[in-house]
Amino acid sequence: MSAETADQALAITSIEDHDLPEVIALWRRCDLTRPWNDPAGDIALARRDGNATVLLGRDAGAPVASVLVGHDGHRGWVYYVSVDPDQRGKGYGRAIMAAAEDWLRGRGIEKLQLMVRGDNEKVHAFYQALGYYDQNRTTFAKWLDGRAPTP
Repeated sequence: MSAETADQALAITSIEDHDLPEVIALWRRCDLTRPWNDPAGDIALARRDGNATVLLGRDAGAPVASVLVGHDGHRGWVYYVSVDPDQRGKGYGRAIMAAAEDWLRGRGIEKLQLMVRGDNEKVHAFYQALGYYDQNRTTFAKWLDGRAPTP
């Protein structure tokens, strides 16, 4: 299935309250959740104001792709980019990323950045195929609630 066909097959909208269990289940199937991140809390924070949302792609009513997209007023960011493991290879990843890019463009954001774990070569290749490039940056982190560093 081409990306253009995937765009036509997917109905992509911002999530509603009733979508939460399906979105969290999708993220878990895609191995995107981590013990130190509460997906429901991340969704609630994203939906709290207008600078972020979670987009959900459905094919024939079934949730098959999602992305948490937002911006800091300068750069756009995506997290939890997911495609149901049983539905990969159909262009849904390209379609959900295109929707995230469009969401950011619609808010005047001109640059999108994302983080990928260093050992996730398959995902590196996916983003490179979409025109993303490695900026050779080091990411520093600190938990503001005092907990120990996480990977």
